[in-house]
Amino acid sequence: MKHIFTRREALAGLAAAGAGLALNPFSSSANNDLKMILERKIPSTGERLPVVGLGSWQQFDVGAGAAERAPLKEVLQRMQEMGGKVIDASPMYGRAEQVIGDLTTDLKLNDRFFFATKVWTTGKQEGIDQMNASLRKMRRQKIDLMQVHNLQDWETHLKTLKDWKAAGKIRYIGITHYTDAAHSRLEQIVKSEGIDFVQFNYSIRSRNAEKSLLKAARDKGVAVIINEPFEQGALFRAVKGKELPSWAGDYDIKSWAQFFLKYIISNDAVTCVIPGTSDVKHLVDNLGAGEGRLPDEAGRKKMVEWIAGV
Repeated sequence: MKHIFTRREALAGLAAAGAGLALNPFSSSANNDLKMILERKIPSTGERLPVVGLGSWQQFDVGAGAAERAPLKEVLQRMQEMGGKVIDASPMYGRAEQVIGDLTTDLKLNDRFFFATKVWTTGKQEGIDQMNASLRKMRRQKIDLMQVHNLQDWETHLKTLKDWKAAGKIRYIGITHYTDAAHSRLEQIVKSEGIDFVQFNYSIRSRNAEKSLLKAARDKGVAVIINEPFEQGALFRAVKGKELPSWAGDYDIKSWAQFFLKYIISNDAVTCVIPGTSDVKHLVDNLGAGEGRLPDEAGRKKMVEWIAGV
């Protein structure tokens, strides 16, 4: 195996050497013999979701030009072909909702995805107006999952979300945050508010959620979406120039992205992780983490110890 300098170089190097044909999104085996990724149930209904989805922060905040949107269109097409479903957005993410709505409609795939977005404002009517705008931008009559973004005025918005769910305008309701400092509040809400989903940060090095939040979600039957799985790229920088450990193959790990993602989804409280990308090769790599064997507890411990030693 070649030394891995960046994620992009890793994928290119493996393909060039012939050692990574299974990772090549344009190979005949990838196109003709697609594997289905692992799915987990949403506890409140039993509906199944693939364990790897797609985040849209930054990557989908682009203009209307064909050149800007072409890579994202390819990502969405490929995601659907490989069995991916969950796309997560927010009004906070600039033009992401509009781009997602436009592209999934252009591709005639807007009924093949699980659309998740958020309310991110203060005040009841402001929240209603923003959510109606999200429906228009994403070209939806109904949103699969509406979440209160970063707990912004969460008590006000959660009441509206429950009303909208009862009226059939949204299918599931949830709350989100991206910092360890918010985990205790998220846990309190998980335990008391009867929500369907909770979204928060969790990674192989940032494991505060393992203290009690993940367990609380499992115990209360709340689905879990994980953000910041790569710590905004810091994990890739940490392993720059490092080879995968020889035992990574025991868990069908073929890249550093899969190493980081398989650690997360091997926790059975996790329903879905949402790495963001605008690169189809990275998408294929990410979705590959949902295939094959997952580490057991001994393997998870070994992974944590290895990363701690970097």
